[in-house]
Amino acid sequence: MSGKATKEIRLHEGELNVMELLWSNKMLAAKDISKIIKEYIGWEKNTTYTVIKRLIDKGAISREDPGFLCSAKVTKKEVQQIETNALLSKMFNGSLTTFISEYLGNCKLTTEEVIELQRILNHQL
Repeated sequence: MSGKATKEIRLHEGELNVMELLWSNKMLAAKDISKIIKEYIGWEKNTTYTVIKRLIDKGAISREDPGFLCSAKVTKKEVQQIETNALLSKMFNGSLTTFISEYLGNCKLTTEEVIELQRILNHQL
């Protein structure tokens, strides 16, 4: 997205299934989304169409006729940022430092992971 979203679009897991398809394929007809979701997740067509409608109402996807062609209006990176901020706010009082400290305190990093984290931090300075 160029700039900041006018509103933060929060997506649940089921909605993310549909978004992943659109992020990978750029544009798909609703009937094709439904077929793919049925094959991999087992949802019936009506369930998928309900989720698509919710995503349209939220402003996450757009629909074009003819063919009920759907495309993502938000990028995966935008959604990741929104969800990350929501998690930090809800669980760690908005503190990235607290999150990282808690997370790293509960796992063992490989040397490669430590080097990569150092590279990322150095890039931020």
